Amino acid sequence: MNKAYIYLLIPLALALAGCRQQALDGDMPDSVKLEVLDLNLERKPDDAKLLAARARVLLNMGRVKEAAYDINRAVSLEPDNVQYLMLKSDISFANGSIEESYRTLDAADHLAPGNIEIQLKLGEITFYSRDYDRSLVYLSSVTEREPNNRTALFMRGYIYKEKGDTANAVKLLRQVTDRFPDYAPAFEELGILYAIRLNPLAAEYLGTAIELEPNNTNAIYALAMFHQECGDFEAAENLYHQLLVINPHSADAWHNLGWIALTQSGDFAQAVEYFDKALEAAPGMASAIENRQLALDAMK
Repeated sequence: MNKAYIYLLIPLALALAGCRQQALDGDMPDSVKLEVLDLNLERKPDDAKLLAARARVLLNMGRVKEAAYDINRAVSLEPDNVQYLMLKSDISFANGSIEESYRTLDAADHLAPGNIEIQLKLGEITFYSRDYDRSLVYLSSVTEREPNNRTALFMRGYIYKEKGDTANAVKLLRQVTDRFPDYAPAFEELGILYAIRLNPLAAEYLGTAIELEPNNTNAIYALAMFHQECGDFEAAENLYHQLLVINPHSADAWHNLGWIALTQSGDFAQAVEYFDKALEAAPGMASAIENRQLALDAMK
């Protein structure tokens, strides 16, 4: 063989070897990881570990269908690998296949009974599918062994809120806010619970949620509604305007500004403008149509 040709091959071989070594570097961009995994799978197309690794990268990149193909191959090669089953469940969930995601996790649970990570994932899946009673069983199993598991505590509190058990909801959500003072969703849900009862604590909890997440339009709207229901219309207006800076297409915020102008300040022309904005955002909004007509009638 020509010596010059050999010298050309040596750098190429070293480069390829370097890529294979870099595959262990978790700081590499996903696009680079994918190139390395593609290369290695060309050499070892039936390597379950490589297939699962590529599936995870593809999932991170939002290429869910390709990820599903790889993880299904990995699971077919190693059907009792719990980590592969958990990844398959995540991919199925991302693909909208909730039932398949649950069945896969259930299979993993039979292989590794009592695994907290699996129990938590089962609790999350049943939570998102609104199977609240089953979700509580899984989530309670997690908090029995990990009393400070934030996700499980929060989801249990949220479920109790949805089921109308306000006492247990408040108890669990306050545990979350006490133990995790930077977790905005718990402050938001507590604030909403107190706002329903027009309890002044609503302003405190919703205010904290907004401090933690200044662009949280749900919390801003809930606090604005609280002030509106309590008769503090100036505070409500300020919050609606704050919300509209973040989301100018909030029909509810425009509508409520129109309602305040119509019923409180008597500025009917301004009310019509606000209701027009609401209808631009939501053309079929019945309350905006009706209230706009009331404002027009008042101007006659």
